[in-house]
Amino acid sequence: MSEPNPYQSDPSKSDPGYQWGPDQRPGAPGYGYPQNPATPGLPGYGYPQTPPTPGLPAFPPAYPSIAPPGAAPTLSLGDIAIVGDQIITPAGPMPLKGAVWNATDMSRVEERIPPVAIVLAVIFFVFCLLGLLFLLMKEKQTTGYVQVTVTSGGRHHSTVIPATTPDTFYWVLGQINYARTLSI
Repeated sequence: MSEPNPYQSDPSKSDPGYQWGPDQRPGAPGYGYPQNPATPGLPGYGYPQTPPTPGLPAFPPAYPSIAPPGAAPTLSLGDIAIVGDQIITPAGPMPLKGAVWNATDMSRVEERIPPVAIVLAVIFFVFCLLGLLFLLMKEKQTTGYVQVTVTSGGRHHSTVIPATTPDTFYWVLGQINYARTLSI
């Protein structure tokens, strides 16, 4: 590899120590977006922004709703509700159109021998070991929750729904699929 670097600057035109990268002289523009003309000398990071108008809130206004005030929600999952063309969350309203819905199953089913079966097995152990059949009794208990997340209009909200049966996740998934059809 004795070939010269074709991208190296010509030493006769600039500083011979300079090899690669942006111009590092003081006052030269740096990487990123152009500098803000309102603040010369400071780096211009991010998109150009205009200062907020005094007296107006800094957050975006609520999305317009075509649903009348006090309308019943079309769908409700935990603390997320769909009313008209909005998704209402504790963090504020989000537009329904273009919303992305996700559900994550964080539940589990535990299987154990109930205490009644153990007591009956000990009592009936005397009769030809038939009491051991009581140990075949099983009890299933579902614990955990299903997490539902929605993202729309630059906002994100997540809620959890307790799982009481093994079918809870499938019920939530059906509700999420209905919400997805409304979001199109």
